[in-house]
Amino acid sequence: MLESDDQQAAATDQQSAVDTEDVLAEPGSEARDDEPVGPVRTWRTRGDYLALALVTVAVLVAGILVWVFSDARNTVSQTGPSQVAALPPVTVLPPTLAEVWRAPSNATRTPVSLDSVVVTGDGGEVTGRDALTGDVRWKYSRDWPLCTVSTAWGRVFALYRKDTNCSELTTLDAASGKRGPQRNGDAALDTRLLNEGSHVLATGETYFEVYRRDDLVRSLEYGTLRAIVNSGKQPRPGCRYGSFAVTGGKAAVIERCYDQDPSDRITVLKPNPEKSDEPQVISSVIIGEKGARVVAVTGNRVAVAVPDKLIVFDTETGGLVAEYPVEVSADELRGDPPGRVVPTMTSTAAVYWFTGSRTVALSLVDLNPLWSTPSKGPGTTLAGRALIPVEGALQVVDQVSGAEVGRIPVDRGGYDGPVELATEGPVVLEQRGDTLVALR
Repeated sequence: MLESDDQQAAATDQQSAVDTEDVLAEPGSEARDDEPVGPVRTWRTRGDYLALALVTVAVLVAGILVWVFSDARNTVSQTGPSQVAALPPVTVLPPTLAEVWRAPSNATRTPVSLDSVVVTGDGGEVTGRDALTGDVRWKYSRDWPLCTVSTAWGRVFALYRKDTNCSELTTLDAASGKRGPQRNGDAALDTRLLNEGSHVLATGETYFEVYRRDDLVRSLEYGTLRAIVNSGKQPRPGCRYGSFAVTGGKAAVIERCYDQDPSDRITVLKPNPEKSDEPQVISSVIIGEKGARVVAVTGNRVAVAVPDKLIVFDTETGGLVAEYPVEVSADELRGDPPGRVVPTMTSTAAVYWFTGSRTVALSLVDLNPLWSTPSKGPGTTLAGRALIPVEGALQVVDQVSGAEVGRIPVDRGGYDGPVELATEGPVVLEQRGDTLVALR
């Protein structure tokens, strides 16, 4: 009886096991050792949602911080049409000129125009305008003040002040205002940009630099460098620079190194040495006078103004070529010119130099003075004639002889300061202090 009861209990346990397997397993399935034990984890708990919310907030905060401190946040770029109609050349001088539009432009010392577009710069805004009407074609602005606006290679150069330097350089398409290459530099606060042809030089009192055309990479550093990588490579560190002039393949600068030189020095450099911080000097010579200004440089000549005369040197050897008497006083040469650039304009016939009281025409061949006339600025050309700003008019002058052939009255509304001129098609542009005026 006991054995029978044991057999019946074993049979009952076996049947229970079979029943349990039939309930838990699907037909044909096999048990696996790597199957999870217990409930499957899902992303539906309160902690999961809290963690996700924290990650999202962190990403948003990071994005906002990047935006707040980025240059893009405070930059406005309103582009215009990519094409502009070319203005016809002028073959006959107009008998009269009257103001057709004006605009504030405290960032330009001379009129800036290119391909039928006139560019003004005021505060932190650069504006491309229709030359005939002054209508706005495009705008570009930042929350920094402009240091200067210029042109080179078919582009507009806008240089902004950030902190203690003019360090933010942006190029803009002249027709549309579309942004091009940009760079950071170390230009001085009163810098001017000089186009050498393949390079742009940013002037400065103790340091200047040059950017090359293709990508705005710095091709030359000269003077007191902020970070010296290769010591002993600068020719005369610690000097001060009075004025600059450029031409293709050459940059000329007045150096004042009075701790080692008895007077000013004129130095001619290559704008593109093999290493940017190892300048290559073409020539350098003591002038024999203090307070000199470099007026112009050509392929083989450089002209320097001192009281009552113009001294011309050979750019390759530094040798004295000639000295010419000119009507320029010590008072007119006292101090350095604004931006360390002497007011000049170059035409196909001559270099027109404004001394402060006169326009002096210099030969393109050897920089000797050809003629001079009292004026308010260097002048410009229109229909083959030179236009020289004078009191209440534009004097029309034969470019070869300097003879006056006429005058076009201009009402400047009481403005009596220097006048810088340029032309764009039939429009004559006058920079009067911080205002640009278009005449037609």
